[in-house]
Amino acid sequence: MTVTASAPAFAAPRMTVAWEEDGRLMVTLVGDWILGQIPPARDLAPVLGERPPAIVGFDTGGLGSWDSGLALFVARLEPVVRATGARVDRSGLPPGLQRLMGIAESAPRRTAPVREAEQDALLEQVGLTTLAAGDRANAVVEFVGSTILAVGRWLTGRARYRRVDLVANLQEAGLEALPVVGLVSFLLGLILAFVGAIQLQLFDATIYVADLVGIAMVRDMAALMTAVVMAGRSGASYAAQLGTMQVNQEVDALTTLGISPIEYLVLPRVMALVLMLPLLTVYADIIGILGGAFVGVGILDLSGIGYYQQTVGAVSSTHFLGGLVKAATYGALVGLAGCYQGIRAERSSAGVGQAATAAVVNGIVLVISACGVYAVLFYVLGL
Repeated sequence: MTVTASAPAFAAPRMTVAWEEDGRLMVTLVGDWILGQIPPARDLAPVLGERPPAIVGFDTGGLGSWDSGLALFVARLEPVVRATGARVDRSGLPPGLQRLMGIAESAPRRTAPVREAEQDALLEQVGLTTLAAGDRANAVVEFVGSTILAVGRWLTGRARYRRVDLVANLQEAGLEALPVVGLVSFLLGLILAFVGAIQLQLFDATIYVADLVGIAMVRDMAALMTAVVMAGRSGASYAAQLGTMQVNQEVDALTTLGISPIEYLVLPRVMALVLMLPLLTVYADIIGILGGAFVGVGILDLSGIGYYQQTVGAVSSTHFLGGLVKAATYGALVGLAGCYQGIRAERSSAGVGQAATAAVVNGIVLVISACGVYAVLFYVLGL
C-alpha cells in the first residue's frame, strides 16, 4: 500500500474593518496568516484616509495559524496608522506575537555609517587621541610601579604568591625553551660565520671568524635573539593566560579577596623571565659559538684548537657580563609587556587574541629599543 503525504491545507487570510462607537477602528483577522500569503498593509490606507481613527485595535478570535508573516504585517501597518495620528492597540494580538514585537523593538538598531561631514573636527580628534595616549601612559606607569613594589616585597619575603607558580614558570621559561633557543642560536652562529668568512677571506684573515662569532654572540646577539624568541613564546603565553583570567573574572575575584593580582599573577611570571633569560643566554652563547665553529672547522678548514684559542682570546669578561645584564633587562621587558597586555585585555575571546599579538609586538620593540640604548651606552663608556 502506498501512502502519499498531502500538503497541509491553509485557510486564506482575510481582513475586515469595523468602526466602533468610541471612534476605534477594529481590524479583524481571520484565517491562516502565513508568510507569503498575507495581504499588503497599504490596503487599509484608503480607510484611514477617509476617517482617521483615534485607536486601531485587532480582533484575532478567528485567527488560525500564524508565523512571522503576521508580525511583518503588523510592523508594516503601524507606520501607516501613526502617520494619521492614531495609536495602535496590540492587546488583541496573540500573546506570542506581542512578546515577539517587544523583543524586536528593544533590540539596538544599526545606524548608517557617519558621513565625513558629521565626524568630529580634526582638533577634537587630536585632543581625544592625546587624552587616550595620556591614559595609556598613566596605566603603564602605574603597572610598572606596582610591579617594582611587588618585587621589593618579594625580596623582603612579604609578597603574596604561590611558590609552585614561580617554579612552574621557571620551568616553562627555562627548560622547555632550550630546544628552540638552541636551534635559533646554532643557526645564528652559522649565519654570522658565513657572513664574516666572505669578507675576511678577501684579506686572508679567515681565522678572525672566531672573533666575529664569539664577540657578536656573547656581547649582543645571543641575548637579543633569545629575548625575541621568548617574546613570541612566553610573552604571548602570559598575555593569553591573564587575558583568559580577565574573561573568567578570576582577576576580579583575587581583588575581591584582598589579594594583589600583581603579586599573585604578574610577579612569578616576570621574575621567571628575569632569572632564566641570563641562563638561556649563556646556553645560547655556547650553542652559537659551536655553530660558528661548525663552519670554521668543518667548512673553512680551520684548526679546532686554533679556533678555540682565538675565541677565548677575543671574548672578555666584560663582553660576557654585559650580555648577561642585557639578558636580565630583556627578560623584565618581555615579562612586563606580556603581563600588562594580559591584565588590560578586553573581556572577550577577540580581546585575548589581540592582547597576545600586542604582547609579542611590544616585547620585540622594547627589546630592540633597549639593545640600541645599551649599544650607545656601552660605546660612551668604552666597554
